[in-house]
Amino acid sequence: MSTPKPKPIPKPGPPTQAPSPAVIAAHATHPVKVPVASDVSEAELAAAAAFGTVADEVVSVKDGDETHEVGPAQGDDPIAPYAKAYFELKASVERFHARLESAELSPKDIDDALAGLAQSLAEPKVVGDLPALRARLEDVTTEASEARERIQEARKVARDEAIATREAIVSQAEEIAARDESQVHWKNDTAKLRALLDEWKDAQRNLARIPKDVEKSLWKRFTTSRSAFEKARKHHFAELDKENASVAGRKEDLVAQAERLAESTDWDRTARAFRDLMGEWKRAGRGRRSVDDALWKRFQTAQDAFFDARRSAADAEDEALSGNVEAKEAAVAEAEAILPITDLAAAKQALRAAQDRFEAAGRVPRGDVARLNKRIGAVENAVRDAEEAEWNSRNPELEARATGAAAQLLAAIDELEEDLAVAKAAKDKRRVKETEEALAARRAWLKQIQGVVS
Repeated sequence: MSTPKPKPIPKPGPPTQAPSPAVIAAHATHPVKVPVASDVSEAELAAAAAFGTVADEVVSVKDGDETHEVGPAQGDDPIAPYAKAYFELKASVERFHARLESAELSPKDIDDALAGLAQSLAEPKVVGDLPALRARLEDVTTEASEARERIQEARKVARDEAIATREAIVSQAEEIAARDESQVHWKNDTAKLRALLDEWKDAQRNLARIPKDVEKSLWKRFTTSRSAFEKARKHHFAELDKENASVAGRKEDLVAQAERLAESTDWDRTARAFRDLMGEWKRAGRGRRSVDDALWKRFQTAQDAFFDARRSAADAEDEALSGNVEAKEAAVAEAEAILPITDLAAAKQALRAAQDRFEAAGRVPRGDVARLNKRIGAVENAVRDAEEAEWNSRNPELEARATGAAAQLLAAIDELEEDLAVAKAAKDKRRVKETEEALAARRAWLKQIQGVVS
C-alpha cells in the first residue's frame, strides 16, 4: 500500500495593496462614478493576466524589461487574484483622479494620495500592464499638481478675504471706541459692537482659516477696542448717575418749596415766588426722565393748586365787588359832565367832588379797573391842561405850542373816528366803547386848547 502524498500547506494569498488612495477617493464629498474592480470584464482580466507567469509555485509579473515575483501560486487559476488586485490598484488611481474634479481637497490630501499611489506602484504585488498604469499615474500626477496650485491660489484668495473681513470688523470697532464722547450714541454703538462680535464669530465659523498670529493680532485689537468702549460707557453712566442724582436733589428741594407755597394766600408774593422757582427748575437741568417726570408732576400739582386757589379767590372777590361798579360809573359820568370846561374854578370843584365819590365807591372787579380809571383820568388831564392853559394864556410861546397840540389832536381825532367806523362795522362792542371813550377825551382836550388859542 502506497503512502499518500501530503497536500501542500496553503501559502498566504496576495497582500492587499496600500488602501490610502482608494479610501480617500471613496470618501469624496462629491461622489463621481468611476471604474471599480468588480466592473472588469473577463477579457480585461485575461489581458492583465497575460503579464503574469507561474513557475515553481510562484507568480511573477513582467514589468517592462524586468520580471519580478509577486506572490505564491494558489488554486486552479493562481494568476487571477493578482490580476484582480491590478484592477483594484488601477481603480484607486481613477478614483483619486475623479476626486480632483469633484471633491474639496487640500494640498496635503493630494500629496498624501500621490505618495500612497506611488508607493503602491513601486513594486506592486499585482499582475497587469504596470508601465501603462505608471504612465496613467504620471498624467494624474500632472493634473493633481495643477489642482494643487488652483487649490492653493483659491485658499490664498479665501484667506485674504477672511483677513479683510476681520480687518473691517476691527476697524469699525476701533472707530467706535475712538469717538469723542459727545459723538457717541451709547445705545446704538453698544448694539453695533455686539453685532460686530457676532460677525467675528460668523467669520470664524464660515470663512477660511487665517494664520494664527494674524488672528491673534486682530483679536487683540478688537478686544482692546471693545474694552475701551465698555470702560468709557461705564464711566459715562456713572457720571450720569451722579449728575442725575444731583439734579434730582435740586428739583426735590424745589418741589418741597412749591408744595409749601401751595397753601399760601399771599397771592402776589407767592405768585412771584412760583415764577422764581420755575426759573430755578429750568436752570437745574435735566435728570433721569422717569424721575424728572415724577418730580415735575408734583411741582405742577402744587403750582396748579396755588393758582387755582388764587383764581377762585379773585373770582369770589370780583363777585363781591361787582356791586361797586354802578357807583363808580356814576362818579365817572359826573366827572365827564364837566367837559368841555368853560369855568375852570367850577370845573375843579366839581372834579374834586366826583373824585371823592369815585374813591368812596370802593374797589371794583379787575376787569373794570383800567376802564374806569382811564375815563376819570381823561377828565383829570383835561382840567390840568386847562389850568396850564390859563396860567400861560399870555405867553406867546405856549400859545404856539397849544396851536401845534391842537393840530396833533385834530389828526388823532380823525384817526380815532376811522377806527370807530371800523370797529362798528366789525360789531366789536369792546373796541367801539374804548374808541368812543378815547375820542371823547381828545375832543375835550381839543376844546380846551382851542380856548387857550382864542
